[in-house]
Amino acid sequence: MSEELVTFFKALSDANRLKIIGLLARQPYSVEELAVLLNLKASTVSHHLSKLAKVGLVSAKTDSYYNVYQLDEQALELKSRSLFSQENLAASVADVDADAYDNKVVKDFVRKDGGLKTIPAQRKKLEAILRYVVKAFEVNKRYSEKKVNEILSGYHADYASLRRELVGAGIMKREGGGGDYWREE
Repeated sequence: MSEELVTFFKALSDANRLKIIGLLARQPYSVEELAVLLNLKASTVSHHLSKLAKVGLVSAKTDSYYNVYQLDEQALELKSRSLFSQENLAASVADVDADAYDNKVVKDFVRKDGGLKTIPAQRKKLEAILRYVVKAFEVNKRYSEKKVNEILSGYHADYASLRRELVGAGIMKREGGGGDYWREE
């Protein structure tokens, strides 16, 4: 489906094709009329129309010696709904590594022993590190503050800041002041 999306956008990526779409949205035109209106050669207009027809945006009807082109508004609406559906947009990035940024940040901030060189100051980088650190905790298992501090001290001497950031970012939950901590899915 992403190939269809690319083809669709390529068809619309030319200023003259967009003008043709705009003109045909008003009324049908022949190649010769469009050529005069756009100050282009008829062969150039035919080329543009063939690209637009290929993606189903325009259609032609024969009217004596001329082909009269019109915008297929229903096809445009259906194609827009289909191409821009949540599933198709998600499929267009299926081959993208969603964890690439986190992996790069972890590589930059984590020592060979798994501990942190430093706690990042930039929020986005800090969030990536927090997603890395929280993996030390089992989902839905309750931990005492003492146990959380013990685990976090394996990552950095400032375990209190890490603990506060994990809770503040909503990555870990806390019950009561100094009570139980847990990681939700």
